[in-house]
Amino acid sequence: MDQGGAEVTAPDARTTYLPDREVDLRLVLRPLFRGVVDPTCRWDAAPPGSRRVGVWRTARTPLGDASLRLDPRADGGVEARAWGPGAEWAIAGVPELLGEGDDWSDLDVSAHPLLRDARRRLPALRLMRTNHVFEAMASAVLEQKVTGLEARRAWRQLILGHGEPAPGPVPTGMRVLPSPERWRLIPSWEWHRAGVDPKRSRTLIAVATSAAGLERTLALGRGSEEITRRLRSIPGVGIWTAAETTQRAHGDPDSVSVGDYHVHDTVGWALVGHAVDDDGMLELLEPWRGHRQRVMRLIEASGFRKPRFGPRMTVQDHRAH
Repeated sequence: MDQGGAEVTAPDARTTYLPDREVDLRLVLRPLFRGVVDPTCRWDAAPPGSRRVGVWRTARTPLGDASLRLDPRADGGVEARAWGPGAEWAIAGVPELLGEGDDWSDLDVSAHPLLRDARRRLPALRLMRTNHVFEAMASAVLEQKVTGLEARRAWRQLILGHGEPAPGPVPTGMRVLPSPERWRLIPSWEWHRAGVDPKRSRTLIAVATSAAGLERTLALGRGSEEITRRLRSIPGVGIWTAAETTQRAHGDPDSVSVGDYHVHDTVGWALVGHAVDDDGMLELLEPWRGHRQRVMRLIEASGFRKPRFGPRMTVQDHRAH
């Protein structure tokens, strides 16, 4: 078993990624984080004061299952190794996964102190592009109208119960996302046991049925109205779910998560010092159209937190209903 990157079983594919800029794995891959017990993504423990932390990630690629190990190097590169039938595909996707092709050169945040400071302090921040649309949308559907705790619990339970063991010398308990066919076969009582209500389970089954078409949207680029239209053509997929999907799978630089319980208030407090609604958030972000997701990631990564007051979302336990 390989808990910290030591090579026990020779990888099926490997490369050393040498970007022309700094790469911070935690910063770039933060949107993939679904808790410390996520069966598909596992971080090493971070030494005090160190940003050089390795990560395991599993994926279901067009060529088969894959486990990917990423280790930052002292020279600024990233050592990438992969195991399984999809190893070559996973390795080929490493540059985009780590932000290659995400161009921030036209983004001007000099007029806003918080954004200007965040941009200065976080030169390694880039938007990833996973090239896995079904994976991103499955996760987003589970997050619809529930707390992060509920969504992470459902994600973990369903993948542990229905995913395949990850190839290679991965940490104990890692799994590969179930195939779309397997998602469609999950019985109603198992959705219920995972705390997933009928509306979300129906939506996820519809998403699984359309999985092949979802992946074809990658050919349309990093984000567009056409991509969003195609994603939203699936019953149960609205503007929020589509945005959460394109941010991760496509590397969409302009996607905004309209309809989120917290995001509009956070943007308001960060940019103008008070809460706003979705319309107010869109108005505030309008000067950065084309870069709105980049601005939102700057706010998130800056460490800014809105004041904590008012009611919090209640964790709902659908398993007893």
